[in-house]
Amino acid sequence: MKLWQKVTIGLAAGAALGFAANGDAQHVALIETYIKPIGDIFIKLIMMVVAPLIFFSLVQGVTSFSDSASLGRIGLKATAAFITTTFFAIIIGITVAILMKPGVGTAISASDLTSDFVEKIEFSFINMVTNVVPSNIIKAFYDNVMLQIVFISLFTGITLNKMQNEDTKIVDFFHMMSRLVFKMMAIVINLSPYGVFSLTCWLITSQGIEVLSSLGKLLGAVILAMLVQYIVFGILIRVFGRLNPIPFYKKSFEYQALALSTSSTKASLATTMQICRNKLGISNSSTSFILPLGTSINMDGMAIYLSLCTIFFAQISGVALTMQDYIIIALTATLGSIGGAGVPGGSIMMLPMIISAVNLPIDPLKAVALIAGIDRIADMIRTMINITGDVTITLIIDKTEGTLDEELYLSECDD
Repeated sequence: MKLWQKVTIGLAAGAALGFAANGDAQHVALIETYIKPIGDIFIKLIMMVVAPLIFFSLVQGVTSFSDSASLGRIGLKATAAFITTTFFAIIIGITVAILMKPGVGTAISASDLTSDFVEKIEFSFINMVTNVVPSNIIKAFYDNVMLQIVFISLFTGITLNKMQNEDTKIVDFFHMMSRLVFKMMAIVINLSPYGVFSLTCWLITSQGIEVLSSLGKLLGAVILAMLVQYIVFGILIRVFGRLNPIPFYKKSFEYQALALSTSSTKASLATTMQICRNKLGISNSSTSFILPLGTSINMDGMAIYLSLCTIFFAQISGVALTMQDYIIIALTATLGSIGGAGVPGGSIMMLPMIISAVNLPIDPLKAVALIAGIDRIADMIRTMINITGDVTITLIIDKTEGTLDEELYLSECDD
């Protein structure tokens, strides 16, 4: 049986058991005691390996380029593409929010979200850029600060490229370490059906369907916006990659199912890279360089969610947003999504910043608390969109560089 089939079975079984146990205090306690720890261990195993995985993958990717010119060109292409798709993802989120009006007619009143003291949460682009450079390499890995790890990886890879004429053994060491951490992650990912079962069971048991009924319109708007973005990925592949997007969609299901069930692009990174190389025909250099970079700075799903939720709270508050407000939402959500950690719950840290940026008369922390119930469900969907966007850009850039194996991309893959 294929891994994605096992993951799907785990997802369905966890949901079924969760719905059956929901509402029974004794069953909830049993699941929290004996089943939830399985998912906790699974996530900890992923987080244990993910920082070394990104580091060694990026180093391998950088050292795979023979000259600095091609590295710089592809790096600029990737960064520009990631920022552009994120910005347009926000436009989709804003458009869906304006058309569906998820905050209009809800049972939630603006008074529920106000307080005597509304904390103003500021965001500084200069601070974000400055904080990309770590003062302590070990601390960056200890705290799992992904943007800092990306900086360390790129700096290490560029330095190794300059040393290759002196000694190639150290480059070979990093390539060997890359294979090692990939093998470690592969072992962890084989446990994903059990982790998915546990996480899904606990999610449904603890939250049930009450959350969906109270914030169903918002969740519906999120799903619609994500679906539109998913279709846009196929259009981008057709227009800019000049490829039939159907093979892309068919071969992406396995990593999408893993991302959906774990709510982490990092958790599905190793599987995604394997599919990129072995099924989609993307070159090893692009897979090793662009894809880990994308999982750290490209958050299309989060960008949609942040913009949509901000307008949702504006509608609840009765605030008529101006064009200037929409521009502020677009810019801050773009920066906020880039600054997101790419791990479960990343949007919770960024949403108060955007609410404050447009001066909504609500307490940002109360707003976050309100949507916390559906955030875990929305996180699953937006994570799938995030990783799909990463692969889309990697595929298109590899095609424009002339290194894509189109025969493999178009072939049927039974593995």
